[in-house]
Amino acid sequence: MTATEFAARDDLPDWRYLLGRIEARYRLGSFEASARFVSAIAAAAESAGHHPDVDVRYPDVVHVALTTHADHAVTDRDIQLAGAVSRLAAAAGGTGERLVSQALEVAIDALDIDAVLPFWRAVLGYIDEESTSGTKAIVDPMRIGPAFWFQQMDEPRPQRNRIHLDVTVAHDVAERRMEAAIAAGGHLVSDDAARAFWILADVEGNEICVCTWQDRD
Repeated sequence: MTATEFAARDDLPDWRYLLGRIEARYRLGSFEASARFVSAIAAAAESAGHHPDVDVRYPDVVHVALTTHADHAVTDRDIQLAGAVSRLAAAAGGTGERLVSQALEVAIDALDIDAVLPFWRAVLGYIDEESTSGTKAIVDPMRIGPAFWFQQMDEPRPQRNRIHLDVTVAHDVAERRMEAAIAAGGHLVSDDAARAFWILADVEGNEICVCTWQDRD
């Protein structure tokens, strides 16, 4: 189902189409009520043999995202389960927040995408996104962090890039993460602030800090 086809429907007013999935966010009134709502969603998902991503946030927010991973698209299975979730939310006294859905992507311009992409895959711990559009992208395997996609650049940009990223990892993962990123074509820019953070860059100078909780006092 395309975004246009989904937008033409009037039976799922709580849901929005974003980046190949449909999402809804509900407020349940309390954290305990949110947990009960998630349990009801889990039971419905098991019955349908189709499972959403569900996120619970204090004080009472439940976010639900649906896509059919095997098809890399929204399908009738998602529509059916979304309807069930909406009915469960209504029965639980939940209030849909229709205008808050958003999806974050990070775009990196590169002259040589094949040289740059492995660095970002390694330093973020991401995987390649399967795409039928030809766009090269990497995604969080847990579907929590933003997707990164790579746009072809025609001319070099000699000045320092104006955006950098921070990725915070467990302290006993940082060195392995950096080693993987350097092996994938990156380099160490600075370790002056280690172990709070190290600055790395890909082969075209796009920077990222690998951060831990250590040495921040």
